[in-house]
Amino acid sequence: MELKILILPGDGIGVEVTREAVRVLERVAAKFNHKLSHKEGLLGGIAIHKTGSPFPPETEKLALQMDATLMGAVGLPEFDNAPPDKRPEKGLLGIRKTLGVYANLRPVRSYKSLLDSSPLKNHLVDGTDMIIVRELTGGLYYGTPRGISGSGAQERGVNTMAYTRVEIERVARMAFNLARKRRKKLASVDKSNVLEVSQLWRRVVTEVGKEYQDVALEHILVDNCAMQLILNPKRFDIVLMENMFGDILSDEGSVLAGSIGMLPSASIGDQKPNGVWVGLYEPVHGSAPDIAGQNKANPLGAIGSVAAMLEYSFGLTKEAASVNSAIEKVLTSGKVTADLKPTGKPATTEDVGKAVCAQIV
Repeated sequence: MELKILILPGDGIGVEVTREAVRVLERVAAKFNHKLSHKEGLLGGIAIHKTGSPFPPETEKLALQMDATLMGAVGLPEFDNAPPDKRPEKGLLGIRKTLGVYANLRPVRSYKSLLDSSPLKNHLVDGTDMIIVRELTGGLYYGTPRGISGSGAQERGVNTMAYTRVEIERVARMAFNLARKRRKKLASVDKSNVLEVSQLWRRVVTEVGKEYQDVALEHILVDNCAMQLILNPKRFDIVLMENMFGDILSDEGSVLAGSIGMLPSASIGDQKPNGVWVGLYEPVHGSAPDIAGQNKANPLGAIGSVAAMLEYSFGLTKEAASVNSAIEKVLTSGKVTADLKPTGKPATTEDVGKAVCAQIV
């Protein structure tokens, strides 16, 4: 199979972790006899420096030409006070909109070898295995009207949370289909006791759920969900939520795994005529400029994103499983970066990437 992939290393440690993810991708392509066609583009702070835009037209063109996109991280401190349209994060929002990726999938899984790295007691986190499904193109981050107006005592900021039935239905169906392939449990998160938009969300998810009688659906308020993620994370399988709730709770979920550097993510859109699903893949962590260029960043989130790409965009489940198995073997070996608190000398970013490749046999 030909794998046409756009590589966007971005800023900070994004460059280093993406390099190792590509190394693993090349190893998988060679092992399973696939043709890898990849091109590199600019996104985020580096794109602003080189083109003046966080999402240059050339990157947009490449993103539409390729079947899937692998991204590192965006963001640099020097842009913290820049206007919104001149911030690196604007590039991320731009490529999500261009690709039409409306569902963000964030797997949260505990590994035996990392139980001591989690802030929770071992018996609470052991056995955690969920996917947080976050709606990605609606809600407060995109709704209008928005902005800041007035001055003095009358200065006022406004953002609008809005969802249409179609937006809710499509992300709900993706979540239910995932649940069917796993433990057949779906928890839908909302704030329907206060927000009208959440009342619509709950009603539409309930209606879609009637098409999936084999999946057990529960509704849970967002504040209770935040609590249950700490008290009993093992109760969850597929957890569906709108954009802002997902942004917040997926970061809470990342801590369960022991390090935010461990978590991959997949943002999925519609299926292309060639059968490939449009996808944007990236580790959950940020650009971490304080350790950039030091070869100490954890690349496993980026490498896990490669596994997600192989599975969700290209349907290559065997290849994805080989990457995930290699990650687990490397974790068990203890050859990990400093954030995972190894007993011996911490491995470098490159060491970990090469170790994962060595386990794909």
